[in-house]
Amino acid sequence: MDVLDAIILGVVQGLTEFLPVSSSGHLELGKAILGDNSVPEESLLFTVVLHFATALSTIVVFRKDIWEIIRGLFQFNWNEESQFSAKIIVSMLPAVFVGLFFEEQLEAFFGGNVMFVGFMLLITAVLLYFADKAKDTNKKVNFGSALTIGISQAIAMLPGISRSGATISTSVLLGVDKSKSARFSFLMVVPLIFGKIAKDLMSGELNFNGGNNMAMGAGFLAAFIAGLAACTWMIQLVRKSKLSYFAIYCLVVGLIAIIYGFLNP
Repeated sequence: MDVLDAIILGVVQGLTEFLPVSSSGHLELGKAILGDNSVPEESLLFTVVLHFATALSTIVVFRKDIWEIIRGLFQFNWNEESQFSAKIIVSMLPAVFVGLFFEEQLEAFFGGNVMFVGFMLLITAVLLYFADKAKDTNKKVNFGSALTIGISQAIAMLPGISRSGATISTSVLLGVDKSKSARFSFLMVVPLIFGKIAKDLMSGELNFNGGNNMAMGAGFLAAFIAGLAACTWMIQLVRKSKLSYFAIYCLVVGLIAIIYGFLNP
């Protein structure tokens, strides 16, 4: 993998990780359309580097919120901070369960099945459309809604289902304030990303190749910078109720993917 490929993939990962258009779906579509010769299959190490970069961009944007979560974990008083930390943990449980017990089944969906990705993008489009039409409220995330949002995050592990789109849409449809929905959606994924990185590192399957350091660094910086922009942009978009634009985008790309998959079985 050369530096240009790494930068392109880093930008794609950084933008689509936070925008409600499915980063995994776009990477699958890119591989299928451009072919393996044009887009080399990414190593596990490079994937970990990109996810680490987007996790760091989330930490930078939400540094104050994350500090409150950390403080809440070590407080013995059942105050607002500790309750919010507990809700983050509850939201992680469904994805952790799927990742631990259905990892092999999940990986089977990442084999370049363009038509499947297309149908999942249509589901994302429907979720975003209804969330955009939902009335704004001042409701906060409770433990029941945290678990429901966590289930939507677990389902969004499928390529084509946007994680941020599914979790924000679920939050808004449950009546949670749109700004709080975006904040909770981005914060709940940080522990999962670091947990996945730790799991991959401890598995011993990562292949550290010193020859790719420049490409790795370029991809990391591209994903980090794009992630900063996308994360900040998404918060503003949710507040201004512009999710319908992404619904239209997912609808168009989903239909194109389905047609492409039908013509190229």
